[in-house]
Amino acid sequence: MADTSNEPKVDAEEILTGIVRWVEIETPSHDGAAVNRLADAIEREFIEVGAKTERIPGRDGFGDVLIAQAPWNGEADGPGIMVLGHMDTVHPHGTIRRLTVRREGDKVFGPGIYDMKGGDYLGFYGLRHLLRQGKRAKLPVTFLFVPEEEVGSPTSRAIIEREGLKAKYVLCMEPGRDGGKVVTGRKGCARFVVKVHGEPAHSGARHEDGRSAIREAARQILDIEAMTDYATGVTTSVGLWGGGTGANVVPEFSTFEVDVRLPDAASAEAVCARIANLKSHDPDVTIEVTGGMNRPAYEKTPAIAALHEHARRLAAEIGIPLDDTFTGGFSDGNFTAALGIPTLDGLGVDGAGAHTEEEHLYYSSLEPRAKLLIRLLETLE
Repeated sequence: MADTSNEPKVDAEEILTGIVRWVEIETPSHDGAAVNRLADAIEREFIEVGAKTERIPGRDGFGDVLIAQAPWNGEADGPGIMVLGHMDTVHPHGTIRRLTVRREGDKVFGPGIYDMKGGDYLGFYGLRHLLRQGKRAKLPVTFLFVPEEEVGSPTSRAIIEREGLKAKYVLCMEPGRDGGKVVTGRKGCARFVVKVHGEPAHSGARHEDGRSAIREAARQILDIEAMTDYATGVTTSVGLWGGGTGANVVPEFSTFEVDVRLPDAASAEAVCARIANLKSHDPDVTIEVTGGMNRPAYEKTPAIAALHEHARRLAAEIGIPLDDTFTGGFSDGNFTAALGIPTLDGLGVDGAGAHTEEEHLYYSSLEPRAKLLIRLLETLE
């Protein structure tokens, strides 16, 4: 029987049109003015549906943080729902001219369309759809859009944590994984810069007087890489390394950078302590280590498991599975989960190719993922 009701329907074409509008505004992380152009566009759309917005000015060259409050928030008391997303992408200016948005069957390609402008727009669409239906959530709903997640959220972390502490739940609109799975756990991340100081010497005439910083760095790199333990989930990777001034000079300086992924707080404490306290193999060479934890581990607590189970039941009503997964990649959800706030991540669009020129979403995911978010907003209490 045909549905003759006048109730507004979730419209995948309308969703895609909105996503494309946002994708076509390029937002490389380090260009604050570019990110703010998207913030302006997002803010206009929220104001049009009656939301109250706030802009926290960016600093250090990054864009603004945008906060939008659902129109009913003044009538709903207590901790509410925070819908979390980021506006920046890894793609440099000009990418949209080379890789124009295009649809090939179920795939819609575009820079940042999957990670994560698709999910950002789903968040807005969910609010607008509720308002079109004349409905509201049982809880206050706050939308938080940050400008620099792709480079570690250096200026927005404190705001994420501050707003997160006001929330009962956090729904992070990062993209779905591996066929639409949501994320209930992520590794934490630490970053270190290691500077090694040796003694220079002529490599031919006075080699014995030198103390090679590169030789020491090489030994330290092997020690650090050996800390990787796939059984426990700890991985260490030296991704950048340099040093020396010439092939005929025993190198006085060497620097390398370390990325560490850590599955839980206990491993983070142990591994970070080892790296922070590196000891030189050569007593005449000194080592300086700076850095530490960038994002805490996002561990699946009983409260997060319960939030996922609630979402899974809603998804079953819609007619889609909603398995969960743990990933080594991090997001701003790490910050709120580490504060003990039930956080469900990966609620954005399904797709693949994040951070590549083949980035795409699946058109078929738009309607069910929008419906899932709407039902979460309606039912969480």
